[in-house]
Amino acid sequence: MQIARVVGTVVSTTKSEKLTGLKMMLVKPIDLETFEEKGNILVAFDAVGAGEGEVVMIVSGSSSRQTEVTENKPSDTAIIAIIDYIDLHNRRIFSKEKDSKKVID
Repeated sequence: MQIARVVGTVVSTTKSEKLTGLKMMLVKPIDLETFEEKGNILVAFDAVGAGEGEVVMIVSGSSSRQTEVTENKPSDTAIIAIIDYIDLHNRRIFSKEKDSKKVID
């Protein structure tokens, strides 16, 4: 599992029949020490109704096919949770209420 930020959407009108009805989002992993986005942007199927800018939990590989939305679908990455807050080392580093990209002081 990884924490990531939704940075965009993907729309495809022509696709495999198994993908019909699946919402595709672009996500970028987040470094929890700095809370900065890092690494490559990934395409993920949205299993929870996430929106652009939200901080989410993603899973990859066979785990991405374990949700009701993605079961038996050709999925490699899925959004499985929208994050409300993250506490690390007894300190809140992210709060959805504050909608912050940086570590909270």
